[in-house]
Amino acid sequence: MRFKDGITERNVIVKDGADMFLPLGITLGLYVILFGNISPGGGFQGGVLVASAVLMLYLGYGFDTVKGSLDNEVMRVLEAFSLVAYVLLGLVGVVVGFNFAFNHFFHHGQIGDLLSAETSVFMDYAVAINVSTGVGILLLVMIGMLTIDNPKKAAHAAVTEDEPVAMPEPAEEEGAA
Repeated sequence: MRFKDGITERNVIVKDGADMFLPLGITLGLYVILFGNISPGGGFQGGVLVASAVLMLYLGYGFDTVKGSLDNEVMRVLEAFSLVAYVLLGLVGVVVGFNFAFNHFFHHGQIGDLLSAETSVFMDYAVAINVSTGVGILLLVMIGMLTIDNPKKAAHAAVTEDEPVAMPEPAEEEGAA
């Protein structure tokens, strides 16, 4: 079988698998987020599923593609926005004279409807944005530690694509026999 330069049979299989499962994973994550208040799941679980897209991109296309596809600054701003939105939604209950996170926006929710949980639905969406961006950033940091741009920075990496990384020998203490 002939492949393009730099692509091996293993890479084709992994890339095709990533192409197939990435949209499925994101769709499942969004479903869990949207319907978490009326079925098992919610913002945290769905956020982790959506953040797994970072890992899927890395497995299929490598760190350079992930780094080029995702903007760390945008992810940090979204994470901060979601935290502020969560606190503000919770404080509205305090402002109107009730407890933190009191459900006060909708008083006509029907059990089983998407907005039946009232204010907590929007707070759950804020949690989903926070978790998906936070876990996404953590995955980027962990994946970035595996790249071998600088041997000193990559002392913890075990293997590169070409050859094993030479780990520095521990310095011998003076006077040790």
